[in-house]
Amino acid sequence: MSKPILTVKQLTKRYGSNTVFENIDLTVNEGDTIVIIGPSGTGKSTLLRCLNLLTKPDGGQIWLDDQEITAKGTDEDHVRQHIGMVFQNFLLFNHLTALENVKLGLVRVKHMPEKEAETKALEELARVGLADRAGHYPGQLSGGQQQRVGIARALAMDPRVMLFDEPTSALDPELIGEVLEVMRKLALEGMTMVVVTHEMGFAREVADRIIFMEKGSIVEEGSPDALFYHPKFERTREFLWKITELYGKKEAQA
Repeated sequence: MSKPILTVKQLTKRYGSNTVFENIDLTVNEGDTIVIIGPSGTGKSTLLRCLNLLTKPDGGQIWLDDQEITAKGTDEDHVRQHIGMVFQNFLLFNHLTALENVKLGLVRVKHMPEKEAETKALEELARVGLADRAGHYPGQLSGGQQQRVGIARALAMDPRVMLFDEPTSALDPELIGEVLEVMRKLALEGMTMVVVTHEMGFAREVADRIIFMEKGSIVEEGSPDALFYHPKFERTREFLWKITELYGKKEAQA
């Protein structure tokens, strides 16, 4: 049986009097792909940001393997080397080439020698199908290609876990497939992933477990078959029907 890589207990985040989520429990096992779905504004993206400490939770604990990363004195940069994140809006440096964007963290954070960092960056660009775009600047790349550079940048740090925050939401519909294909490949390779997405086809096909969140709580979780075909709660059924109606048409056209 796979061992837990990430363990979350009673995690809570508030902004002033607004509780984003409360008492979230979550276990992510090695090699699992966990997909989190739910209405906008329900705390999914904030939860991901808490998992690699980009946002500090207000209560609860997170463990990476046997280390409590929410404990005082935790080296946050060290944590983020092990928990990579891919954002909605790419967040590439426009004045750097694809190769330089991927190489930057290796040199600055991992203190890797330039030549070694360049070789590693080229390997990761090849892994996402962009070896021939290494010298291109973000402005010369499509949105899908920019997002794949973002994935390569996160992979270059050799993370234990990859977090994806709606990685296709900023893309034109015809570019979504190339990003999802890279993510499918990573799942097949055994990369541990936590993905927030509205792409229900991806969730059905790739997820080991789907979590439905609403109003800051986990309403239901289970296998894709369990949630899509035998949901326990009417609210889960209603959400999946609506989201599949909306996004399923888009997938059918892709």
